[in-house]
Amino acid sequence: MATKQIIHGIFGDEVPLMEACKKLRASGIRINDVFTPFPVHGIDPIVGVPRTRLAICAFIYGITGTALATLMMWYMMVHDWPNDIGGKPTWGYVFAIPAFIPITFEATVFCAAHGLALTYLLRCWLVPGAKAKNPDPRTTDDKFMIYLELNDEQSKKADEILRSNGAEEVNYKGTITIEPKY
Repeated sequence: MATKQIIHGIFGDEVPLMEACKKLRASGIRINDVFTPFPVHGIDPIVGVPRTRLAICAFIYGITGTALATLMMWYMMVHDWPNDIGGKPTWGYVFAIPAFIPITFEATVFCAAHGLALTYLLRCWLVPGAKAKNPDPRTTDDKFMIYLELNDEQSKKADEILRSNGAEEVNYKGTITIEPKY
């Protein structure tokens, strides 16, 4: 069993935070998370966060909306109850496609937006009753924090890097035990 120390590096500005992240990564230290009071653009590749796959989900939800809208309009306007609207032929869906474009677009956007919102909320586990994952409430107001889980050797190196890059505080929050994976 291995034990790791939990370290919080608190910064007052995003520029020293980003520099510290770059130096930590360059020295081979894995950054577990970064907490900021507002989005810091460009920090994802510095911290090592991979690209999200939510865009793929949005595309799948959009295609589903397009397919459902097309099926619904074909069934209603061609198969079940054909009506003569503006002289458009009712015996084939292909001939009436221009009339169906707005509904198809709206159904695509509707399904993509709602599906993506639900996927995001469930993926991040932002459901009623979920506990907040923010270890320091000051990061919602004016502080920036790097969250690290390191062994003893790495924690000394990380402490030096954090302090040399302008960390206002370096807090040791205890240890966690890592069970071996068999």
